[in-house]
Amino acid sequence: MFDIGFAELLVIAVVALVVMGPERLPQTLRTLGLWIGRIRQTFSSLRQELENEVGMDDIRRQLHNEKLMRGLKNAKAEIEDLPNPQDTKSDTDQPLVETTRAADETKP
Repeated sequence: MFDIGFAELLVIAVVALVVMGPERLPQTLRTLGLWIGRIRQTFSSLRQELENEVGMDDIRRQLHNEKLMRGLKNAKAEIEDLPNPQDTKSDTDQPLVETTRAADETKP
């Protein structure tokens, strides 16, 4: 998302070490970690509340059901497009009859 690589993080760490000093840096990082955790927790709970208010579970369930119904409809259309085996004669019987006739005609 922010496209921060290892080199940028290393530069930030060195600058923080120089500015804060080795005595205050661990405490500052701990405090920063706590604040980031609290912000994430707040955004997570806010998102959950919004999803519950809007009814996202119902919307997701309905979209999933519609997708399944579309798949069933497409499968049914494909099955209806297939030729019916009872309507078509098998062409495999015809060559056998001709081969038998040809064999009978060649006998002396």
